[in-house]
Amino acid sequence: MVTNSQEPVDELAGEISSAQSDVNSLQDDVQLTSLRSDVEDVDNSADGLPQRIADLRSRGYVFDKDLEGRVQDLKARWDQQRGLVLSEISRQNSELVSDLHGIEALMAQVVARASDPAAARPVLAQAKSAISSLGSKADAAQDAVKSMFSAFASDLDTLKSRLDKVDWMLIQLSQACFTLLATEAAVMAVEAVWIKAGKESADDPRGVLYLTDQRLIFEQKQEIATKKFLFVATEKQKVQQLQFEFPLSLVEGIKPSKQGFLSHEDHFELNLASGAPFHNLHLHLLGQDGNAWQGLINQVKSGAVTQARAVAVDQAMVDKVKAAPTQCPVCGGAITQPVLRGMDSLKCEYCGNIIRL
Repeated sequence: MVTNSQEPVDELAGEISSAQSDVNSLQDDVQLTSLRSDVEDVDNSADGLPQRIADLRSRGYVFDKDLEGRVQDLKARWDQQRGLVLSEISRQNSELVSDLHGIEALMAQVVARASDPAAARPVLAQAKSAISSLGSKADAAQDAVKSMFSAFASDLDTLKSRLDKVDWMLIQLSQACFTLLATEAAVMAVEAVWIKAGKESADDPRGVLYLTDQRLIFEQKQEIATKKFLFVATEKQKVQQLQFEFPLSLVEGIKPSKQGFLSHEDHFELNLASGAPFHNLHLHLLGQDGNAWQGLINQVKSGAVTQARAVAVDQAMVDKVKAAPTQCPVCGGAITQPVLRGMDSLKCEYCGNIIRL
């Protein structure tokens, strides 16, 4: 049997092409391109924080008075770390590029011996080993430099996530069918389902749950199928309406829980005092943590959120609440309705008299 003498040369050419492709793919790795992009993203995010917070303030967010200070601290930290990170990127890049030049020299030798497989293969094997080693070295360099600012990036992402939630809340509030009371301010909002009877169903209202510094408010905001064909909605109607609101002073107990498949759903149940529209309330939170909401509600009730206001409440409004009557001037009945800042009147539950504040 006669062997085609061209086959080893062709086979070698394929291996050389594959190795050269691996070398080409290392170009971005040795330049640490993705790492430089990460640093640029951190730069842009950190630089944009002051304006972003100013925007949220201008749209009515009055809490987290330490936000501006936290941003200054973050930027100061980054100013200290950034130079070290860039210096290390440059050092690692120089070493990696030097190694790459060595590989390119080996590949040049391989190509020069491409017509002599016996002479080329030992050099090709050396080049392949160097390519694999350089890939591992580039990965290690990436990890080493990232570890220099991973804690900072994590803190930055945490703050950005907080601002994202506030931004979403303000957008929803600007579209709401209700208005807040004078000096009342929104603390947080979350998409939620109001579970009316034990188990969640498709008929349960879905919308936005708002926590303010005085109330809990739920606005239904969803599209509801008005016509179906073979279980597929053919016509829909947007429903947006206030479902309930009540003072936080009526919240007596909060029980967050994890439910659903693999316990991935966040729920919480409220026990409410007399005067609230319900005795119990069950809500499924979509995308936020029930324990975090329990903490927020408790902070509002304790006054901690008010103490963290960047803009103080008008003292005249506070005094007005303190001076509110405890008895109806007409029938003498006790006023049990909680008085909130921004309210301009009360209605006596006994005689119906409207009491101006």
